[in-house]
Amino acid sequence: MTPDGRLLVFAREPIPGLVKTRLIPALGAAGAARLYRALLERALNAAIGVPGVAVELWCFGAPPGGGVCAELARRHGLELRHQGAGDLGQRMAQALGEALAGSERAVLIGSDCPGYHASYLSAAFAALGGQDAVLGPAADGGYVLIGLRRPAPDLFVGIPWGTDAVLAGTRTVLARLGWTWAELPCLQDIDRPEDLAACPDLFGPPQEPTPCSPGSIASPSPSWSSPP
Repeated sequence: MTPDGRLLVFAREPIPGLVKTRLIPALGAAGAARLYRALLERALNAAIGVPGVAVELWCFGAPPGGGVCAELARRHGLELRHQGAGDLGQRMAQALGEALAGSERAVLIGSDCPGYHASYLSAAFAALGGQDAVLGPAADGGYVLIGLRRPAPDLFVGIPWGTDAVLAGTRTVLARLGWTWAELPCLQDIDRPEDLAACPDLFGPPQEPTPCSPGSIASPSPSWSSPP
């Protein structure tokens, strides 16, 4: 069966001291890296549960000889891609552009949200059946998912990555482009020590909904869309 969409998992090689640096005071460098790897594996397990899509692992900082990302890609039978140069927005725009060159729908997720579930990701692809884009808001003002039906480099320019203005800035650009979009339920990602307390089941199987995902996973609807 030919996949009717592409699901891109954006990740970093889990090298102690280089991932989840804001968690190092609470967990130590090695502990933060272990936590990140657990989150990445949870995201991949959710991704491979989505039917009818091709899953790709896009890694930043992977060593030439392999590494954890290469090991996980082999284990799950995924294509391993290397993120290009530039800031996060440039790398995301490039990856989505490549995916949409050969697919009608592409969804990109990160690897630090414990609330990913196959049904949540499937809802994103379903939303793209009637909307130009889909967002998965994060509790901290960013987003944990973005999906598109066609490339839009402007969505990734001038966004203050790593701040609580990411989601609002993205909505503004979508409205300026005249696009319609759907928003899924808000999820919690793990960036700061206080986020750990909000998600006590980090190392257990993901629940639906999780303590970090307020509300239930409902059928997507365009809660934010451009004027007709």
